[in-house]
Amino acid sequence: MRKVLVIAYYWPPAGGPGVQRWLKFVKYLPDFGFEPIVYVPENPSYPIVDENLLKEVPSSIKILKKPIKEPYGWASLLSKKQTKTISSGIIKEKDPSFMEKVLLWIRGNFFIPDARKLWVIPSISYLAKVIADEGIGTIITTGPPHSLHLIGLGLKKKYNVQWIADFRDPWTSIGYHKKLRLTESSRLKHEVLERAVLVKADKIVVTSHTTKSEFKAITPKPIKVITNGFDDELQPLELDADFTVSHIGSLLTGRNPLGLWQALLELIAENEHFKKSLKIQLAGVVGEEVRQSIEDFGLMDCVQQMGYLSHDKVLETQQKSQLLLLLEIDSEETRGIIPGKLFEYLNAKRPILAIGPHGWEAGSMVEQHQAGHMCLHKDVASLKSVLLEAFHNYQEGNLNCTSEGVERYHRRALTESLAKFI
Repeated sequence: MRKVLVIAYYWPPAGGPGVQRWLKFVKYLPDFGFEPIVYVPENPSYPIVDENLLKEVPSSIKILKKPIKEPYGWASLLSKKQTKTISSGIIKEKDPSFMEKVLLWIRGNFFIPDARKLWVIPSISYLAKVIADEGIGTIITTGPPHSLHLIGLGLKKKYNVQWIADFRDPWTSIGYHKKLRLTESSRLKHEVLERAVLVKADKIVVTSHTTKSEFKAITPKPIKVITNGFDDELQPLELDADFTVSHIGSLLTGRNPLGLWQALLELIAENEHFKKSLKIQLAGVVGEEVRQSIEDFGLMDCVQQMGYLSHDKVLETQQKSQLLLLLEIDSEETRGIIPGKLFEYLNAKRPILAIGPHGWEAGSMVEQHQAGHMCLHKDVASLKSVLLEAFHNYQEGNLNCTSEGVERYHRRALTESLAKFI
């Protein structure tokens, strides 16, 4: 088998969607003639932990670890709460505290490209011997954190290896980048590093066609779209008795669906049966401003905040829900963001209500696969119409999903595509 060195930050017991992508690629790569060796931090600071994912790590895989200096640990000495919030990706847009402003400024301007930059030089030194001893011909870096691509950049400069850079999310064009209070000099440094990675990598993997188009304007190197996917073979489960509208994953301030809250408020006022049946399930971190909006719209009695769920519980919740919510920030920069949860939603075969920006790639996929409907954030009338149609079908016991063509997103099929690209 050909050996491939995978350099990742998120790895079990890290929770959340970021860890799933390479956990599953590593699982299936041996089926296509590749022996993956995984390199991860020894002492990472994960904002979310799911111990159950450790059971999914193949026992035959060699995993290498090197200590990492985590600035978030130091920052927590100043403010543990704000540090955990920022490391989880929650950035307040309204009235941030002085400490939040300071931490964001430090994060954005002292740690370029991100807070894991201190792992780059020690990793390059450590992996040099690994490449020689193991006979590594290909290295793959996956980000964010995009500092891991700098490890690939450093190794590529020194050794005759093929380097593939996998971008689970964009770099400088991602929505939260503008919130980091970057100076002009810092912004330019990000762009220079991004260009260096895109130009020096031998091949590039992205998760959306929108990101591919953005990167093609920067580099002539081969770019392959390999989306996220699903892996679990699900057995049918009994649906919730209530009209459950469920969102899985972090619901941050930028994704706050004000139009949805308004539509639900109006439907509750207009339809007593809707009011009695509605149950909004929020699984994952919920931003403070989102919770305040729910309270302002008088919907708190309908909401169940489930907190972080293990992956097994996530799959169960998705399958039993009447309607699944897929949300994205309403901005030009997020048109190419395809949340990893979309593919598990498709596998759960429950109707999806996607709410995002005009031209959102993920929303188009929902409709292309006949898995639900896409609405714009401010289109309250359309949101009401979709919700009311779903509710009527629910009352008749006929709220189903007839999605088509989703088999292409199985993790094994996606890994076969990756193996051919390598």
